[in-house]
Amino acid sequence: MLYGIAAATASFLLAALLAGLLRAPALRLALLDRRRRRPVPLLGGVAVVLVTGLVAWAGDGTGVVPLGPAVGRLLVAATAVGALGLAADVWRLRRRWVVAGSAVAAACVVPYEVTGPVAGGLAVVWIALVAAAFQGLDHADGVAGTVGVVTAFGVAACAAAEVMDALAVLLSVLAAALTGFLLHNWHPARVALGACGSLFAGFLLAGAAVFTRAGHEPGTGAGVLFALTAVAGADAVLVLLSRRLARRPPLRSVRPSATGGRGRLPRGAAVTLGLASFCGVLVGVLVHTGWGTVEVAVAVGAGVVAVAALSRVRVYGPAGRARTVDREPSRATGVGPAASSRGAIFPVRQTRSSEKVQVSAPLRVRNG
Repeated sequence: MLYGIAAATASFLLAALLAGLLRAPALRLALLDRRRRRPVPLLGGVAVVLVTGLVAWAGDGTGVVPLGPAVGRLLVAATAVGALGLAADVWRLRRRWVVAGSAVAAACVVPYEVTGPVAGGLAVVWIALVAAAFQGLDHADGVAGTVGVVTAFGVAACAAAEVMDALAVLLSVLAAALTGFLLHNWHPARVALGACGSLFAGFLLAGAAVFTRAGHEPGTGAGVLFALTAVAGADAVLVLLSRRLARRPPLRSVRPSATGGRGRLPRGAAVTLGLASFCGVLVGVLVHTGWGTVEVAVAVGAGVVAVAALSRVRVYGPAGRARTVDREPSRATGVGPAASSRGAIFPVRQTRSSEKVQVSAPLRVRNG
């Protein structure tokens, strides 16, 4: 108990310090998230990965909280996925390769001897998809960190109920590291998780959730896993639906979502999504501990209604066109947005209202 408090405190302080220190190198190396209104450095996830691994392995090395083979393998795989995410931040890897790498890492940690081959294969796919969904949440200020903290505490409670002390401590360390990172990621964000931190957090949370539900009834287990990651799943479904309706490629880097899209996040939106995530996590913990099963149906219905409602929000213009940013006439030229856009596409000299019009009537040309 005392070590858990000390580990969480150390993780919080170290992550806050390291995330602030890594901001300058990210700016110098031009590792920026350009999907927002202003570029944000991307090395905040490196701080979360380093601090979580350092504190967890310190507890294992001192013998205070041994991780064990299964949890240690999960942490190693999550760190490898985080390294893959860092490569995606640096070299802009295609998302299909990132998802494939996450699936390979998940295949190395799923306990097939408990889940069985069929359920284990489904768990591999689910872990990879949850990791990708958490990567999508990092496009706006404070969202990925807030949802990650709430989910980590929920999965830690499930692990504690199964007497998985090492896994519970690891998730508490992750939650504390994300909280320290949020000091720099709250609106307006000074640093972002990037693919490195978001993939690491999503993979570790999904893998830990699979560990806690291994050996339980499959139907209830699927409901608990859905409830624990309801917000990330709803956001991913909304993105796919909106892009499908707008006839856009499904794997674009600039993405609309439940948070408003393109980094335009109000200050209260992260809190709202955090509360929604708390509701889903609470339902998952209650069902996992045997306090009821009706809540799962309620959570599923609420998630479906939320996705259906959010999918009606216009995040793209008609026929998939980009929305016009400048809606006011230009002060220098007096030309409206349509004319200014034409001038940007066709670099010809535009006629100003103050200039004398040479031809005031249509020209008529006779044949012959």
